[in-house]
Amino acid sequence: MNSNDTAYPALLRETAVPPSVLFYRGLMPSAGLPLLAVVGTRKATNEGKLLAKRISRECARKGFGIVSGLALGIDAAAHEGALAGDGYTLAVLANGLDEIYPRGHYGLAMRVLEAGGGIVSEYPKGTPALPHQFLERNRIIAGLCIATIVIEAPERSGAIATARNAAEEGREVFVFPGNPEHPNYRGCHTLIRKGARLVGGINDIFEDLNIETEKEENRGLFASNETMEKDGENEAQNAILKILAENKKSLSIDKLSHLTKLEPKIISRELAFLMLREKIEEQNSVFKIKY
Repeated sequence: MNSNDTAYPALLRETAVPPSVLFYRGLMPSAGLPLLAVVGTRKATNEGKLLAKRISRECARKGFGIVSGLALGIDAAAHEGALAGDGYTLAVLANGLDEIYPRGHYGLAMRVLEAGGGIVSEYPKGTPALPHQFLERNRIIAGLCIATIVIEAPERSGAIATARNAAEEGREVFVFPGNPEHPNYRGCHTLIRKGARLVGGINDIFEDLNIETEKEENRGLFASNETMEKDGENEAQNAILKILAENKKSLSIDKLSHLTKLEPKIISRELAFLMLREKIEEQNSVFKIKY
């Protein structure tokens, strides 16, 4: 698909350098599915891999899709966690889709596809996995997602590049800290010093994303409107809903951006939340309130 295709991910289209073409196998995420990137080092500790799997599983159960790079370590654990949570997961490759890299993850890739997930790349068939392409694909991982979760990232790593891409696009970056003497956490601590959100558990992420953490069956996944709107929270969502209600018709991201004076990338992010909350619906890249 090309960037003008209606199925092209809206959040990715709004990034600084969106891929002009995406090749994919399996299913691309639906327009109403908010995505989270879960990334980290290939040389992860057992604790880090277990954490990545648990975080991804719980996020999948809350209705998020999980995006990662199918690499060794944290990436593989993220995909495994999403599958364990019966959720959607998307693997972004740095090579053509005729080959799975690393080859040892062919079985994992097939399980992703069999579970209704997808594999995507900006590179045509026959393109090998060259070093510089891993950094290029990291912008896609970040660009697809409303937030990036970093688990175990050395100072020089693809995970740091992904987090930087996310921050530059105005997306949230969540980081798990660790032993300051361990090289796997030095990049994490650098990100935190530069303004990324330090998180100590899954509930910290859910709270920052306004996701309900209580277990009561009579409450939805999200906090009540009163809780979510206190202290000026979700002003962007309120502005979008107000414009849609006033116009009484479906509007595009560009039109919503013009009317609300919000950046298109902010509009795209908040639309994903509103669709997950079942406040609006999308058809052919235009949006309207659900009555």
